[in-house]
Amino acid sequence: MSETRKVDVLVIGGGPAGMKGAIQAAKEGRDVLLVEREPALGGECVNRGTIPSKTLRETAVYLANLRQRSAGLFDAELRSDIKVASLMKRLTTVVDHLREYLGNQVARNGIRRLQGMARFVSPEEVELVSPTGEKITISADIIMVATGTRPRTPPEVPVDHEHILDSDSILSLIYLPTSMTVLGAGVIACEYATLFAALGVEVLMVEKRDRPLGFLDRELTDHFVESFERAGGRFIPNASVESVHWDGVSRVITKLADGEILRTEKMLCALGRVASVRTLAPEKAGVEMTDRGLIRVDETFTTTNPRVIAVGDVIGPPALATTAMFQGRKAMRHALGLPAENCSECAPIGIYTVPEIGCVGMREEDAIEAHGGCIVGHAPFQELARAHISGNTEGFLKLVCDPAGRKILGVHAVGEGATDLVHIAQIAIAAGLEVDAFLENVFNFPTLAEAYCVAAIDVIGQRTRLEEAASAAA
Repeated sequence: MSETRKVDVLVIGGGPAGMKGAIQAAKEGRDVLLVEREPALGGECVNRGTIPSKTLRETAVYLANLRQRSAGLFDAELRSDIKVASLMKRLTTVVDHLREYLGNQVARNGIRRLQGMARFVSPEEVELVSPTGEKITISADIIMVATGTRPRTPPEVPVDHEHILDSDSILSLIYLPTSMTVLGAGVIACEYATLFAALGVEVLMVEKRDRPLGFLDRELTDHFVESFERAGGRFIPNASVESVHWDGVSRVITKLADGEILRTEKMLCALGRVASVRTLAPEKAGVEMTDRGLIRVDETFTTTNPRVIAVGDVIGPPALATTAMFQGRKAMRHALGLPAENCSECAPIGIYTVPEIGCVGMREEDAIEAHGGCIVGHAPFQELARAHISGNTEGFLKLVCDPAGRKILGVHAVGEGATDLVHIAQIAIAAGLEVDAFLENVFNFPTLAEAYCVAAIDVIGQRTRLEEAASAAA
């Protein structure tokens, strides 16, 4: 017979969303228990996904920049027999630091931790099974589910984690392959495709739609494809996979519906992720799932069981660590009956492809639909002194304004530093600043932030010409 305990708040999942939710509850004096199936906190973000992949990306970008900045003074090419592990020597240090920080953060907030698998046994009770098999039943007033996701594997792709890999096993590669097929063109697929292309791997990216990252402004995705193919990759749009198999010798064979055969040394299957609820038994708590296998929530992140809230990747897009953290804090505040914080809903998106992509606010097509038109200003990185100094002249910043050319509706950037640059626009939009603010304030020189001045000049120039034309017509 299992032991039964009562807590105020039970958080299932120690990733970004669960951590923020647990800390918010603890700061309000609640008795909080945080359950994580892994020995360390951080979830997929720290242990297998965001942090490891971005650490490898830093190495790839550094090597690419080194080749460019050396101006032919020396050869910075990788050896053909390079081990992936040798490209990630900093990873252990980075991950250990983050794990230690998260552990200390939980401890100083008085949050109790347990390692184990969680399973609902009733609408208000969860059974925990420890690694040693010990069972504990937890009753809680508020239960937060933040269990994240796992890779989705379609039946026609026999993932073996050696030749045909998924996003959880891709970094277990021993040697850097010479060629790779990437199935999918979402965030994970595009990040890994460009990362390996930057390391000199021949990458083929297969996508069933006409473009990658379809939620982005089309101008960004067009630039992304051009950049990827300049790096030696090949983007194959509107393609369906008929079959995949390893030939037993050296190649993964992919047959497309149009008859084309792709032969590469490795394959990455990145066709989305599904909620990690296989052992959670949400149906026993009256928690409904969507047709896509995600937990159904309302605008307050409450499930069909009012005692249970769900946040992060387990509820679906945008499935980013930043939004997961925001959701964890916001959902817990609502569950505790705390007033909503006065914060902007205009959340940025950062995609760590090579080069980076960052955006916030409306796309150009959204602005046209909502306002009947817009004025768009561009700042090519080629016009920025800092970009030339750092050797990163590829890319641009795009400033989307209302038809009058005054209100800032969105900013979209592609190029190194893009994920940082968009935060300037995020604050400007939240503060209700007009585009002229970018010219009325001083920016350091030389910096990439000058892109805002260049784009603003472009917008104001167009605005002035429209006003003059309207005046002349009157």
